[in-house]
Amino acid sequence: MPATSVPARSSDPEMDRFITDLMAKMSLDEKIGQLNLVSVGFDVTGPIVSENVDENIKRGNVGGVFNTYTPIAVRKLQELAVNSSRHKIPLIFGYDVIHGHRTIFPIPLGLSASWDLQAIERSARIAAEEATADGLNWVFSPMVDIARDARWGRIAEGAGEDPFLGSRIAEAMVQGYQLDNMKDPNTVMACVKHFALYGAAEAGRDYGTVDMSMQRMFNEFMPPYKAALDAGAGSVMTSFNEINGVPATGNRWLMTELLREQWGFDGFVVTDYTAINEMIAHGVGNESEVAALALKAGVDMDMVGELFLKELKANVERGTVTEEEINTACRRVLEAKYKLGLFEDPFRYINEERGKTAMLTKEHREAAREIARKSMVLLKNDKNTLPLKSSGSIALIGPLARNQRDLIGNWSGAGDWKQAVSVEQGIRNVMGNKVKINYAKGANLTDDAQMIRRLNAHGGELELDKRSSEAMIKEAVQAARNSDVIVAVVGESQGMSGEAASRADIGLPGQQLVLLKALKQTGKPLVIVLMNGRPLTLPWEHENANAILETWFAGTEAGNAIADVLFGSYNPSGKLTVTFPRHVGQVPIFYNAKNTGRPFNGEELNKYTSRYMDVPNEPLYPFGHGLSYTSFTYSKPKLSKASMTAGESLEVSVEVRNTGNYDGEEVVQLYVQDVVGSITRPVKELKGFQKIMLKKGESRTVTFKLTADDLKFYNNQMEYVYEPGEFKVYVGTSSSELQEAGFRLN
Repeated sequence: MPATSVPARSSDPEMDRFITDLMAKMSLDEKIGQLNLVSVGFDVTGPIVSENVDENIKRGNVGGVFNTYTPIAVRKLQELAVNSSRHKIPLIFGYDVIHGHRTIFPIPLGLSASWDLQAIERSARIAAEEATADGLNWVFSPMVDIARDARWGRIAEGAGEDPFLGSRIAEAMVQGYQLDNMKDPNTVMACVKHFALYGAAEAGRDYGTVDMSMQRMFNEFMPPYKAALDAGAGSVMTSFNEINGVPATGNRWLMTELLREQWGFDGFVVTDYTAINEMIAHGVGNESEVAALALKAGVDMDMVGELFLKELKANVERGTVTEEEINTACRRVLEAKYKLGLFEDPFRYINEERGKTAMLTKEHREAAREIARKSMVLLKNDKNTLPLKSSGSIALIGPLARNQRDLIGNWSGAGDWKQAVSVEQGIRNVMGNKVKINYAKGANLTDDAQMIRRLNAHGGELELDKRSSEAMIKEAVQAARNSDVIVAVVGESQGMSGEAASRADIGLPGQQLVLLKALKQTGKPLVIVLMNGRPLTLPWEHENANAILETWFAGTEAGNAIADVLFGSYNPSGKLTVTFPRHVGQVPIFYNAKNTGRPFNGEELNKYTSRYMDVPNEPLYPFGHGLSYTSFTYSKPKLSKASMTAGESLEVSVEVRNTGNYDGEEVVQLYVQDVVGSITRPVKELKGFQKIMLKKGESRTVTFKLTADDLKFYNNQMEYVYEPGEFKVYVGTSSSELQEAGFRLN
């Protein structure tokens, strides 16, 4: 079948001419080959491994490769493409660079808890520098899925539950990866994922169904995707879930009508791992039918499944897809390579010298340590238990106290866990011989043999201590009795969160809670250091520990950063970006919920209200919560005017004073409530935040500007509107500790 012309689609005439000329020379098979993304090399992240890759590259049947990095390995495959294929079209090389490449930063949920957009952007910039020095030019990040169910393992990969904060973080990540010129050899093309709504999977079970109203979809879940695309992200990855009864990978409304026609996205769409093949199990067709469904929906590249390669030509012959549709997808893939400068220089990102000098540099490790400190959240601190004294003795106890493997978290890519600094080593690095450490493991992360086998099959590196739980706890109790204070480092294995790691029980696994209860009986102050990839249920821990520090999985420099916080050389400033429930039965739980017609008013005997009979409605730790070693006081917010009209702005000002004994950072949070709407509105919505540094005794006036655009939402007709009426404004230190003012929009 002869090649057909493709209409110019971009605003770059030179690129259009180049690609039109190239495609006029390509056969249908070669065009389909550009839509094929294969996995080669070091990691297997799904059930299928690509075969016959070298021969397929020579035949022009491969458009891109992922899971291959290092300049030598990448050069070998790129040389095959440009020396042996008929049109010498270069390959694009992608990888799961999620929270760092070689230098690993905190997991994305931890990064978001910093509320520090400059730090988050810097982490992406360093990741891009290292990834490109390793031959890569495309990263499968940022993950911007809004997630409100702590059972879902991939909550670890995103920015939490709020669409406003998630949007700002998405913009920062894209900017850090791409800068303003993707042809720069130290920038990478970002891939926004997972489009769309993946974080709302039913029951918190990975790959599950998503079903929601259009209003909820656009008001609460879609904004971060749109923000990332508006920031210039070059590619999008499909999600595994279905939307409105159609799998996202075959959903034309999602991939074409919304993404391209309404939002104007001009990059390319890649599936997630074998997502086209998996539509068969969803029940929407056989191999031929799902390949056609994905292409016609607007998918441009097939990750690993190779159904485009296998089925599209036959589909054209049967008339179920057109060559024009294949041309469109091919053009988008070729445009991505053009934007990356690969046609000018296929080896632009392959530099052996950079590969030797750009990884895990002193500067990168210092940044990782600084950013890790910013991500940590002080959940509780009774009677100033923290910071610890720089003298005496501590009982350092727990299965994660000496651990290195779990510190870099899930999706740690090319990171080497052996380079990670353990908590014990971090304390020794920070305190030297000033503090005596009495160590005991105390418990295994889990004693479930089946769980250990499951985790170790995928790089868990868990080792089961052969001593009994009683013997391990006895040793830990003795260490505690011989010490001034207990630091218990507990939590999850990194493999207990992330993809395919949903948990129905989100408490501490194994015998760790039993260990903590035994340590409490010693009467010594109990400091809990948490490592985890999701919110945990911690009711006993909250009631009984003297202090709790949430450190997530903090990355390569975790131990040093944790020691900095524990001993006060850094004052914790992180705030939660996801709600911590009291009980798993509360999930999904999130701050920006809606009222019912019968809201619970606190009266215990008032039966017919929206409440639980056995636990409070309120979470254990709310969105935005995070303590400091100092204290901050807020004035009542002042408004520049009592009302405003469209086209005007209104300023909200508050004075924040550091009233404690330490210099410290505070995240000042602004929320708005639309009191009466044509559809029901959330009880509050984040609309602004500023992270400020105040010396002890210092005060500062923080000002936010609101316009009518900040008050817009999607109504029942799916119109993006603001509505006149009364609004409440809240400013404070968390979503539950706020002071109120009000204004009217005319």
